[in-house]
Amino acid sequence: MKKQKNSASAAPESDETVAIARLLVIHGPNLNLLGTREPKHYGSTTLAEINMALANRAEAAGVNLECFQSNHEGALIERVHAAGQLGVRYMIINPAAYTHTSVALRDAVAGTGIPFIEVHLSNVHARESFRHHSYFSDLAIGVITGLGSEGYLLALEYLLSRVSAE
Repeated sequence: MKKQKNSASAAPESDETVAIARLLVIHGPNLNLLGTREPKHYGSTTLAEINMALANRAEAAGVNLECFQSNHEGALIERVHAAGQLGVRYMIINPAAYTHTSVALRDAVAGTGIPFIEVHLSNVHARESFRHHSYFSDLAIGVITGLGSEGYLLALEYLLSRVSAE
Protein backbone atom coordinates (compact mmCIF):
# COMPACT_ATOMS: atom_id res chain seq x y z
CA MET A 1 0.00 0.00 0.00
CA LYS A 2 1.13 3.53 -0.62
CA LYS A 3 2.26 5.51 2.34
CA GLN A 4 1.22 9.11 2.79
CA LYS A 5 2.90 11.65 5.00
CA ASN A 6 0.78 13.44 7.53
CA SER A 7 0.30 16.81 5.82
CA ALA A 8 -0.96 18.52 8.99
CA SER A 9 2.57 19.02 10.27
CA ALA A 10 6.15 18.84 9.20
CA ALA A 11 6.50 15.46 10.84
CA PRO A 12 9.62 13.34 10.55
CA GLU A 13 9.71 10.35 8.21
CA SER A 14 8.86 7.98 11.07
CA ASP A 15 5.45 9.67 11.46
CA GLU A 16 4.13 8.36 8.13
CA THR A 17 0.62 6.97 7.99
CA VAL A 18 -0.61 4.20 5.76
CA ALA A 19 -3.53 4.91 3.45
CA ILE A 20 -6.12 2.25 4.21
CA ALA A 21 -7.71 0.78 1.12
CA ARG A 22 -11.50 0.60 1.06
CA LEU A 23 -13.16 -2.44 -0.50
CA LEU A 24 -16.87 -3.10 -0.95
CA VAL A 25 -18.67 -6.43 -1.36
CA ILE A 26 -22.09 -6.21 -3.02
CA HIS A 27 -24.49 -9.14 -2.60
CA GLY A 28 -27.59 -9.13 -4.79
CA PRO A 29 -31.10 -10.47 -4.27
CA ASN A 30 -31.86 -13.68 -2.39
CA LEU A 31 -28.31 -14.07 -1.11
CA ASN A 32 -29.67 -13.35 2.38
CA LEU A 33 -31.15 -16.88 2.12
CA LEU A 34 -27.78 -18.60 1.71
CA GLY A 35 -27.44 -21.66 3.87
CA THR A 36 -31.04 -22.73 3.34
CA ARG A 37 -31.85 -21.80 -0.28
CA GLU A 38 -31.06 -24.55 -2.78
CA PRO A 39 -27.91 -25.85 -1.05
CA LYS A 40 -27.33 -28.12 -4.07
CA HIS A 41 -26.47 -24.99 -6.07
CA TYR A 42 -25.36 -22.50 -3.43
CA GLY A 43 -23.93 -24.61 -0.60
CA SER A 44 -24.73 -24.52 3.11
CA THR A 45 -22.58 -21.54 4.07
CA THR A 46 -24.65 -18.57 5.23
CA LEU A 47 -24.16 -15.00 4.07
CA ALA A 48 -23.13 -14.05 7.61
CA GLU A 49 -20.41 -16.72 7.50
CA ILE A 50 -19.14 -15.47 4.13
CA ASN A 51 -19.09 -11.88 5.37
CA MET A 52 -17.26 -12.87 8.56
CA ALA A 53 -14.59 -14.77 6.64
CA LEU A 54 -14.10 -11.79 4.33
CA ALA A 55 -13.99 -9.33 7.23
CA ASN A 56 -11.43 -11.42 9.12
CA ARG A 57 -9.15 -11.68 6.10
CA ALA A 58 -9.47 -7.97 5.27
CA GLU A 59 -8.74 -6.99 8.87
CA ALA A 60 -5.64 -9.21 8.89
CA ALA A 61 -4.49 -7.41 5.74
CA GLY A 62 -5.19 -3.96 7.19
CA VAL A 63 -7.92 -3.18 4.68
CA ASN A 64 -11.33 -1.60 5.30
CA LEU A 65 -14.04 -3.89 3.93
CA GLU A 66 -17.80 -3.36 3.91
CA CYS A 67 -20.38 -5.93 2.88
CA PHE A 68 -23.80 -4.86 1.61
CA GLN A 69 -26.76 -7.03 0.60
CA SER A 70 -30.14 -6.00 -0.72
CA ASN A 71 -33.04 -7.58 -2.53
CA HIS A 72 -33.84 -4.19 -4.06
CA GLU A 73 -32.21 -2.98 -7.25
CA GLY A 74 -32.43 0.69 -6.28
CA ALA A 75 -30.68 0.11 -2.95
CA LEU A 76 -27.83 -1.71 -4.70
CA ILE A 77 -27.51 1.11 -7.23
CA GLU A 78 -27.44 3.76 -4.50
CA ARG A 79 -24.75 1.84 -2.58
CA VAL A 80 -22.61 1.55 -5.72
CA HIS A 81 -23.02 5.31 -6.34
CA ALA A 82 -21.94 6.01 -2.75
CA ALA A 83 -18.89 3.80 -3.23
CA GLY A 84 -17.68 6.09 -5.97
CA GLN A 85 -18.05 9.12 -3.71
CA LEU A 86 -16.43 7.44 -0.69
CA GLY A 87 -13.21 6.39 -2.39
CA VAL A 88 -13.80 2.65 -2.57
CA ARG A 89 -10.81 1.24 -4.43
CA TYR A 90 -12.18 -2.16 -5.49
CA MET A 91 -15.45 -4.09 -5.35
CA ILE A 92 -16.49 -7.72 -5.31
CA ILE A 93 -19.95 -8.05 -6.81
CA ASN A 94 -22.36 -10.96 -6.87
CA PRO A 95 -25.31 -9.42 -8.71
CA ALA A 96 -27.22 -12.72 -8.31
CA ALA A 97 -30.41 -12.65 -10.41
CA TYR A 98 -29.61 -9.09 -11.51
CA THR A 99 -26.65 -10.52 -13.41
CA HIS A 100 -28.97 -11.39 -16.27
CA THR A 101 -31.47 -8.54 -16.06
CA SER A 102 -30.16 -5.27 -14.65
CA VAL A 103 -28.83 -2.78 -17.12
CA ALA A 104 -29.41 -0.12 -14.45
CA LEU A 105 -27.06 -1.80 -11.96
CA ARG A 106 -24.53 -2.39 -14.73
CA ASP A 107 -24.64 1.31 -15.62
CA ALA A 108 -24.14 2.27 -11.97
CA VAL A 109 -21.08 0.03 -11.71
CA ALA A 110 -19.69 1.32 -15.01
CA GLY A 111 -20.36 4.90 -13.96
CA THR A 112 -18.18 4.66 -10.86
CA GLY A 113 -15.17 3.31 -12.73
CA ILE A 114 -14.30 1.19 -9.69
CA PRO A 115 -12.55 -2.03 -10.74
CA PHE A 116 -14.42 -5.14 -9.59
CA ILE A 117 -14.50 -8.91 -9.63
CA GLU A 118 -17.79 -10.63 -10.43
CA VAL A 119 -18.49 -13.67 -8.24
CA HIS A 120 -21.11 -16.41 -8.53
CA LEU A 121 -21.46 -19.29 -6.09
CA SER A 122 -22.77 -21.78 -8.64
CA ASN A 123 -21.38 -22.52 -12.08
CA VAL A 124 -23.85 -20.42 -14.05
CA HIS A 125 -22.66 -22.01 -17.31
CA ALA A 126 -23.75 -25.46 -16.14
CA ARG A 127 -27.25 -24.26 -15.31
CA GLU A 128 -30.26 -22.90 -17.20
CA SER A 129 -29.43 -21.07 -20.43
CA PHE A 130 -30.82 -17.73 -19.18
CA ARG A 131 -28.05 -17.73 -16.55
CA HIS A 132 -25.30 -17.89 -19.17
CA HIS A 133 -25.43 -14.18 -20.00
CA SER A 134 -24.03 -11.52 -17.68
CA TYR A 135 -24.42 -7.78 -18.05
CA PHE A 136 -21.33 -7.36 -15.84
CA SER A 137 -18.63 -9.76 -17.06
CA ASP A 138 -17.32 -7.54 -19.85
CA LEU A 139 -16.74 -4.75 -17.30
CA ALA A 140 -15.11 -6.95 -14.65
CA ILE A 141 -11.38 -7.39 -14.16
CA GLY A 142 -12.20 -11.04 -13.47
CA VAL A 143 -15.06 -13.48 -13.02
CA ILE A 144 -15.17 -16.34 -10.51
CA THR A 145 -18.01 -18.81 -10.91
CA GLY A 146 -18.84 -22.22 -9.49
CA LEU A 147 -16.42 -22.28 -6.56
CA GLY A 148 -19.01 -21.72 -3.85
CA SER A 149 -18.29 -19.37 -0.99
CA GLU A 150 -14.56 -19.86 -1.57
CA GLY A 151 -14.96 -17.73 -4.70
CA TYR A 152 -15.43 -14.63 -2.55
CA LEU A 153 -12.19 -15.31 -0.66
CA LEU A 154 -10.30 -15.93 -3.89
CA ALA A 155 -11.58 -12.61 -5.24
CA LEU A 156 -10.50 -10.86 -2.04
CA GLU A 157 -7.03 -12.42 -2.16
CA TYR A 158 -6.54 -11.15 -5.69
CA LEU A 159 -7.68 -7.64 -4.77
CA LEU A 160 -5.42 -7.64 -1.71
CA SER A 161 -2.48 -8.49 -3.98
CA ARG A 162 -3.38 -5.51 -6.18
CA VAL A 163 -3.68 -3.22 -3.16
CA SER A 164 -0.28 -4.28 -1.84
CA ALA A 165 1.29 -3.73 -5.28
CA GLU A 166 0.05 -0.13 -5.42
